Amino acid sequence: MDIDRYIARNEPTWLRLDELTRQARRRVGSLTPEELEELVQLYQRTSAQLSYTRTYLRDPTLVSRLTRLVASANGVLYGKRTKSWRAVGRFFADTFPGAVYYCRRPILVATALFFVPAILLGAWISTNPSALDATAPRKVREHYVQDLFEQYYSDRPAPVFFAQVTTNNIRVGFIAYALGAVSGGLGAVYLLVMNGAPLGIISSWMIAEGDFGRFLGFIIPHGALELTAICIAGGAGLHLGWAMVAPGDRTRADAFREEGLRSVTILIGLMTMFLAAGVIEGFITGRGMPTALRIGIGVLLWVAYLSYLVAQGRAAAAKGVTGLLTEAPRSWDDEPDRGLRDDLVVPGRLT
Repeated sequence: MDIDRYIARNEPTWLRLDELTRQARRRVGSLTPEELEELVQLYQRTSAQLSYTRTYLRDPTLVSRLTRLVASANGVLYGKRTKSWRAVGRFFADTFPGAVYYCRRPILVATALFFVPAILLGAWISTNPSALDATAPRKVREHYVQDLFEQYYSDRPAPVFFAQVTTNNIRVGFIAYALGAVSGGLGAVYLLVMNGAPLGIISSWMIAEGDFGRFLGFIIPHGALELTAICIAGGAGLHLGWAMVAPGDRTRADAFREEGLRSVTILIGLMTMFLAAGVIEGFITGRGMPTALRIGIGVLLWVAYLSYLVAQGRAAAAKGVTGLLTEAPRSWDDEPDRGLRDDLVVPGRLT
């Protein structure tokens, strides 16, 4: 094809793209929804023309011009205009709750795997003397219930205990996720069940000694957040592992990459949950506060956190956010979308 004719035919496209790019660089909000759509379409078209020029025309001047034009438009569409706190705000407002909401079904499965065996085991052992004696000798159980259980929460300085339990909880969460990811979900199933079992056994000891109320008074404040976070991490691992077993219409590599980005979002967001649980366990649970106050603080934070995940998760899903760590935002510079359609999100790659 003659280069001059090619340039003459496509020059209006390039000039218009340059005009919209300059306007958007000054202030994206000054563009109308129609102009934003036009900017995206012109960017796609010019990117394809750049690829064609490099492959077939091989004109250095034209390649250089189109490269600068595409790079400039790319900077507007993909550039890091929202820095630090804006990016963090978007992560916790949309990306993290969107990822949790997207994975809500495997998270519910993980929750059942953790709590159902624990409840059944605790109920069975506490009503079966032979099973109770098989877990530990009576003196060992009494010593734990009367001396060790409550002492565990207060025999170390609060900052040290906070650091230890937070680190351990994060480790358990990561292991639950990792075992699910590398074993098609079976590893996460095993870990969730085996971590729930000790909870059931200890609860049966407390019930047998008539001390179940004290058990709840020390477990609920931090455990509501802590165990929920572990179940969410396990659910993320189950989801990633299942993507390898049943990738759908994606290749396994694509499924693993996509779900991996989403699960990493969940793990990053869960750090806040583990930290909050660690603060309660380290500074509140075993520090002499009244039981009702301890439980009230823990339940209040747990309800607030769940409400945030559900409400923001639904809102994110309504905007099309699925929680991918690299997912492009649905708006630019936190401007109102002013009726901008969902199909104007810049695609990850040209087809």
